Amino acid sequence: MCGFAGSLGYSKCDENSLRRMVSTLYHRGPDDQGLWFDQSAAIGLVHARLSILDLSTAGHQPMSSACGRYVIVFNGEIYNHLKLRGELEQSGQVLNWRGHSDTETLLAGFHAWGIEATLQKSVGMFAFAVWDKQTHTLTLARDRLGEKPLYYGWQDDTFLFGSELKALKAHPAFLAEIDRDALAAFMRYSFIPAPQSIYRGIHKLLPGTLLSVRVDMYTTRLKPVPYWSLLGAARQSLQAPFTGSDAEALQELEARLSEAVALQQISDVQIGAFLSGGIDSSTIVALMQAQSTRPINTFTIGFEGLQFNEAVHARAVARHLGTDHTELYMTPEEAREVIPQLPILYDEPFGDSSQIPTFLVSQLARRSVTVSLSGDAGDELFGGYNRYAWTRKLLKVPPPLRRMLAAGLTALSPAQWDRIYSTMQPMLPSLLRVRMPGDKAHKLSQVLEVDSDAAIYQRLVSTWPNPDTVVLGGRDPMNLSHAWDELTDFNALEYRMMALDALTYLPDDILCKVDRAAMGVSLETRVPFLDHRVVEYAWRLPLHMKIRNGQGKWILRQLLYKYVPKGLVERPKMGFGVPIDVWLRGPLREWAEDLLSEARLKREGFFNPMPIRQKWAEHLSGQRNWQYHLWNGLMFQAWLEKQV
Repeated sequence: MCGFAGSLGYSKCDENSLRRMVSTLYHRGPDDQGLWFDQSAAIGLVHARLSILDLSTAGHQPMSSACGRYVIVFNGEIYNHLKLRGELEQSGQVLNWRGHSDTETLLAGFHAWGIEATLQKSVGMFAFAVWDKQTHTLTLARDRLGEKPLYYGWQDDTFLFGSELKALKAHPAFLAEIDRDALAAFMRYSFIPAPQSIYRGIHKLLPGTLLSVRVDMYTTRLKPVPYWSLLGAARQSLQAPFTGSDAEALQELEARLSEAVALQQISDVQIGAFLSGGIDSSTIVALMQAQSTRPINTFTIGFEGLQFNEAVHARAVARHLGTDHTELYMTPEEAREVIPQLPILYDEPFGDSSQIPTFLVSQLARRSVTVSLSGDAGDELFGGYNRYAWTRKLLKVPPPLRRMLAAGLTALSPAQWDRIYSTMQPMLPSLLRVRMPGDKAHKLSQVLEVDSDAAIYQRLVSTWPNPDTVVLGGRDPMNLSHAWDELTDFNALEYRMMALDALTYLPDDILCKVDRAAMGVSLETRVPFLDHRVVEYAWRLPLHMKIRNGQGKWILRQLLYKYVPKGLVERPKMGFGVPIDVWLRGPLREWAEDLLSEARLKREGFFNPMPIRQKWAEHLSGQRNWQYHLWNGLMFQAWLEKQV
């Protein structure tokens, strides 16, 4: 895992600017740094290296191809690069390998097959920039599902690109104009959806696309070209569904996922895995341990004094599988110490508060390993989110009755619902035990008020449902109802929800969260569920193999039960959260009050103070729990403070 950046354009392309860019990426690549600059072509590339494959100087970047035509900076891993080397050697190419890095394999593939054809053959996670000396063309590329980040954009006549925004900001051409439409989108979704970034003119390269740029294109609107499409792959898979039995489907899933896990354990450094004790991470760890002759390294963070703490469940799974398990219990004070680092880690506003434990578990893992596998993406592929099962049930209720139920749910305050729930909880089955039941009841009421399936989904994924009323001069341009209507050929609403989650929430929230948190401590993360062959197979499986009897991830559970007793992993979905609501009323109150003061909001001019101050007052009084709404505002305010 690494970080890279660069610039293209005559006016401000120089070595000093490039050195400033690479200096911001040390955390992504502390082992080595490199710079390549061609003044005559006005192109410069820089790279910060975290050595994973080929620890020798033969893996140094920027790297030139043996033929001399290409120069590349690369972030990520090509898991099947040894197979690609074999293909190249069998094709009769004259190859004098300098080392055994996957970057060198890519360059040889570009020479033999071309860039796009090489990507079609590649299995991996990556982002890269490659300069073609022959055509004077810069090509940017990002992996199929968006595991690795890549920002780009013209700033006047200078084209900037890099793994993180902080590298672009270090260049003197950077304009740093905040995009209020992106801010509105952030307040709705808690992340900024690609291709937007918080800055006007700077974009995130969409997953599965290539972008070609020349120095004379600064007046041209750049259009990424897909080499792989999630929707295209899903449509193709749905048209050729799996028709075998449950047992056959399970056998095939185990074979494909086991292969992905095996490929992603290839490394020249120590490797481990995050383990929460839930279905997804436990499945990945079980398959890793099944392939290992010695205990694998697993890591879990626990929190002292929290009611919902998954560390005890992770410990039980680790003990059963026989892993070398490390857990660390953090105090709330230690967790809160991460908060000042968040604007620096994430570069742009990011509102998923599970960023805090994600950073802490990454920090813990980095003490022992350089690579960690995770169980991310199981929900999007196998129907794991509760909303997939509940939305269909809601739509069976006639609209008039739904509106009556909504009114009934809001007749009591969240605090009153919490008190009722607490008296009933001992009598409820474990699957009905949830966090913050009162707030969930009120959110359910908002969902019940709307009529269409598209509107229900939009409400479910929105924090601020009407961000235009909060952000001054900003409009959320991402209307999910339009995207929903484009999926009419997906013959189940659950498929539509899973597809949209995989296109938006997965890359722009989940994968972004893990990448920045882990790379903040120089830890590489890998996601076996996102081997694109596993993704394509998952989309072939019929819905009843994913959601059965109202419960998601049915087939994934069956796979896990082969390795771990059902009783160790079956419990309500908790998430990876921290009690932001309590902290805002207590130790974070002064910090939050300063950031959200009416005078400050008016002076800065990005937010309408009234709705924010109203929610802040209701939260402090205990009337409502507005932690998610307030946290988004606080993360923007904290980020904005760091820009001065």
